[in-house]
Amino acid sequence: MITTVVFDLGNVLIPWNPYWLFRKLLPDDGAVARFLQEVDFAAWNADLDAGHSFAESIEDLGQRFPHYRHLAQAYLDRWDEAIGPTIPESLAILHELKAAGLRVLALTNFARETFAKTRLSRPFLAEFEGIVVSGEVRLTKPDPAIYELLFERHGVSAAEAVFIDDSAANIATASALGMHTVHFTAPECLRPALRKLHLPV
Repeated sequence: MITTVVFDLGNVLIPWNPYWLFRKLLPDDGAVARFLQEVDFAAWNADLDAGHSFAESIEDLGQRFPHYRHLAQAYLDRWDEAIGPTIPESLAILHELKAAGLRVLALTNFARETFAKTRLSRPFLAEFEGIVVSGEVRLTKPDPAIYELLFERHGVSAAEAVFIDDSAANIATASALGMHTVHFTAPECLRPALRKLHLPV
């Protein structure tokens, strides 16, 4: 019996795409692609999710790529332009699960500073019983340790929990640890997937 639903946040409840911001600051799509590739933005952002501070990360990138320092700074200062409106279908399901008496938690790869900003702009985050944020605990999915931290901190039984995430790698770890899983691919697919697990949505 499933008693607990664990949500990822980015691109499950909150759309995230740094392109939305950087396209405003660079002249064309090609320039955005070159920037992202040249600085290895994916790795730089992963370090932020792992708990590195923005101050240190911006300084490091700025030393290596002085002509891109302003973009790294903008990623912090203009964070709200890198995320979109809350996904209404996912939010409705969150509310339905809570109303039905299920425990609702979140497990997210998120930089400490930008998560603090997002808490202010997305009041629904206060509705979770608990949120484990990678940048705060200095562990990131798909490392099993961050899932085990969630289990320990919030008294979650893996066999009684379902994990929803848009990353196949993150889903694979959750499954290996004994959780039920839903690989989030589109908002309209979430409800049918949860109904297959006999959840009241």
